[in-house]
Amino acid sequence: MIKKKVNIAVFISGRGTNLRALILKSKKKSCNYKIAYVISNKKNATGLKIAKKNKILTKIISQSFLKTEQKELAKILINKDIKFICLAGFMKILSSYFINFFKNKIINIHPSLLPKYKGLNTHQRALEAKEKFSGCTIHYVSKKLDSGKIIAKKKVKILKKDTIKKLEKRVLKAENKLYPLVLEKLTTS
Repeated sequence: MIKKKVNIAVFISGRGTNLRALILKSKKKSCNYKIAYVISNKKNATGLKIAKKNKILTKIISQSFLKTEQKELAKILINKDIKFICLAGFMKILSSYFINFFKNKIINIHPSLLPKYKGLNTHQRALEAKEKFSGCTIHYVSKKLDSGKIIAKKKVKILKKDTIKKLEKRVLKAENKLYPLVLEKLTTS
């Protein structure tokens, strides 16, 4: 008997590098999930091209993404049998309603070793603080920004010659490896 894969929605705002990593993993027969829907708050996000190339349903939401729109989107996701939502570079804050509606079903990847460097400019802040390590963290989304229960972390050594761009590139590689592995574990249990 063929096991049915768990439907996942990925929310993006930009390049879609983590989306691509999640899609690549999902195409393996042994994988427990499939990307069923990609949501973007930017109509020209490169990630939308990746989704369309892989024949994944897409939806563009407004930049404001108000509570009424979030309620409507929640209904759509339930109708599409979405079991998990992955935020992958999604640059919008979700309402309490939306977070509660999908309690413990929304995960985010953040480019720092949380609880350090919540929010933006994480690589710059880590370099300015002369940290020895940076990395990425996957956590459940809660009402407080980048403060939900941590699921997994991956350390990346900060090198003496690092610039923001160089560090960002290495952290992104770590994200691309970690996110699919964590999602696979979450959809197995």
